[in-house]
Amino acid sequence: MANTNVSFGLRPLSKIGSSYNTTGTTEYRIAAGNANRIYQGMPVIPTAAGVIDDLQAAAGGTVSILGVFYGCEYVSSTTGEVIFSNNWPGSGADTNHPVKAFVYDDPNQLFVIAVGDNTGAATEALVRADVFLNCPLINGNSGNNTTGISTATADLNNAAATASLALRIVGIQEDAENSDFTAVGIPLIVRINNHFNAPNGSIAQGTVSTLGV
Repeated sequence: MANTNVSFGLRPLSKIGSSYNTTGTTEYRIAAGNANRIYQGMPVIPTAAGVIDDLQAAAGGTVSILGVFYGCEYVSSTTGEVIFSNNWPGSGADTNHPVKAFVYDDPNQLFVIAVGDNTGAATEALVRADVFLNCPLINGNSGNNTTGISTATADLNNAAATASLALRIVGIQEDAENSDFTAVGIPLIVRINNHFNAPNGSIAQGTVSTLGV
């Protein structure tokens, strides 16, 4: 039977080592004139301007991911009202007020993400063999404009030991409704690889890799 999971980006789950988990976020800023749509569950990057942006906003090089976007708060340029949204729509903010972004940015945060492809992985054992490898994202910079949710999934077909890939696979979430290992939608437990806030997060802000998007 096909899995019920659809693409939803990265959802916070727990912390490495079963440490206390608040799924807390840190407040950052989005440039009010930023036309790039940012969806809930999308990985975001830090930029040299001191603001966050979508995954492929900057050109060339590589950049560590800062975390995963939860939502934002801004003042509407039309009504003057404060709006909380699960996505940054790319316009509509009063530039006299900050656009506040909330990001799951703990490098020890674990997330669940649906598998977007699994050619040849017809059994749990074959998927289990990808645990401890890294993998890129599929549609890492895309989302649903109606729900505001990211449509990113895990690219299991290209799981490898390659250090620059976006996600480290930690495990498989047990889920009776998503246990068909012949189909997409298997829920992987992952963490952000090469996280900007990790002790070794030394890759400069402001540039981004095209890997896995």
